[in-house]
Amino acid sequence: MPSDDTARNTSLWSWFFSLFAFFKLTTSSDYTQMAEKGAKKNVVVVGGGHAGTLAARLISKKLDAAQYNLILVTPRPFFVHIPAMARMPVSAEDKLEDRALFGFDNLFYNKNGSVKIGKVAVIEEPAAGKGGEVVLEDGERIPYAALVLATGSSWPSYIELPNTSDEVSVHLSTWREKFKNAKHVVIVGGGAVGIELAGEIRYTYPDKKITLVHRDNMLINSVYPDKFRKDIERRLRVRNIDVILGDAIEDLTEVVSGVTTKNGKSIPDADLVVAAFGSRPNTEAIKSLGEGVLSASGCVKVNEFLEVSGHPGVYAIGDIIDWKEQKQAAKVGEHAPTVAENLLGFLAGAPPKKAYKGSPELLMLPLGKSGGAGYMGFFGGFTVGDFLTRMIKGKDLFIGMTRGHRGAQ
Repeated sequence: MPSDDTARNTSLWSWFFSLFAFFKLTTSSDYTQMAEKGAKKNVVVVGGGHAGTLAARLISKKLDAAQYNLILVTPRPFFVHIPAMARMPVSAEDKLEDRALFGFDNLFYNKNGSVKIGKVAVIEEPAAGKGGEVVLEDGERIPYAALVLATGSSWPSYIELPNTSDEVSVHLSTWREKFKNAKHVVIVGGGAVGIELAGEIRYTYPDKKITLVHRDNMLINSVYPDKFRKDIERRLRVRNIDVILGDAIEDLTEVVSGVTTKNGKSIPDADLVVAAFGSRPNTEAIKSLGEGVLSASGCVKVNEFLEVSGHPGVYAIGDIIDWKEQKQAAKVGEHAPTVAENLLGFLAGAPPKKAYKGSPELLMLPLGKSGGAGYMGFFGGFTVGDFLTRMIKGKDLFIGMTRGHRGAQ
C-alpha cells in the first residue's frame, strides 16, 4: 500500500505529464498532429509565385486526396504577377493591381489543396528520399512526403511588394508619387527590367527626362543576337530616352541632386535614381538541406527531372534552379508539368520519367502600351516589332492568361 507522500507524488507527476501532453498538443501544428496519428501524408509546395502556384495546381489535379494533403506555403495571401510590375508602380491607369494581384481561392482543382501563410526558415530531412519537415519562421513544423521548392527571386525595391494588401497600397502610391514628381529619372540596369521600366515611364510621362545606364556595351545580354540588342537601343532613343552604355552608377541613393557615373559622366539634374538590376534567387532556407545543394550563384542544383541533387522526392522549379537559361516566368510552363509528373510518380514508387530539356529563349519588351520589340528563339530566331509586341504582351501583360492558368476568373 503506497504512503500518502507516494500518492501525492504520483498525483503530482500525473498532473505534470497531463499538462505537458496538453501543451504539446496545443503548440504542435495540425500538420504534425496528422503525421503523428498516421493520417494522410503531406505534399508541400514552398512558394506562391508563378512556379509554385502552377505546380500546385497541376499536382492537385491528380493527387489522391484520400492519401495526401497538398499544402502551398507562401508568405503572402495573394499571387503577384511579376510581369505587370514594370507598369503598376508607375501608373494607376487601368488599376492593374485589381487583376495582377489575386488570391488562391480557385487555385486547386476540386479544392484539393490548402494554403498556409508563412515563410520557411529551415528544411529538415533526416534521410534522403524519406521525407522531412519544413520549419516556418514562427516555429511551426510541417512534415512532407514530397516537396517542391519554388521560392522565386528577390527583386529591385519598386517591384518587391510587401505581404499585406494595405502595405501594397502604400507601396504603389509611394512609387507612383516618386515617378510623378521626379524631373529626371535615372534607371540603373539595362536588362529587361530596366528597359520595360523606362518604356512605362515614357508612356505615362511623355516629357519627363529619362536616362538608362547599363554596364555592358549593349543592352540586355549576349544570349540575344546583337541585331536585337541594338534595335532595342534604337527604340529607346527614338522615344527620347538617353542611353549610357559601358558605365555604371555605384551610389544607388534614390533621391538625389545630380549624380555622376563611374566613368565620370555628370547628370546634374537627376533627382531620382532607380536600381533596376535583375533578380536574385531566394534560396537562403534551402541551404539547410545540406552542402552541395546550391551552386556558387545561389541556385539549386537539379538533375534532368528537376529533382534536387541527392534528395529524391524534393524538386525545384522556377528562377531558383541551376539551369543554363534565362530566368523568366514563362519557363515555368515547362518546369511545372515536369515536376508534377515526376512527383506523382515518386509517391507511387515509380522512377522519374519526364525529363526537362530546356525551353526556347523568348523575350517580349513592351515600351508602354504603344509598342516595343521581341525576340523568338525558334525557327532559327527572329525579332518582332511594335505591333506584335503590343498585341502579344503590351496591352495585357499576360495578366488574363496567367489568371486563367491558376483558376482565377
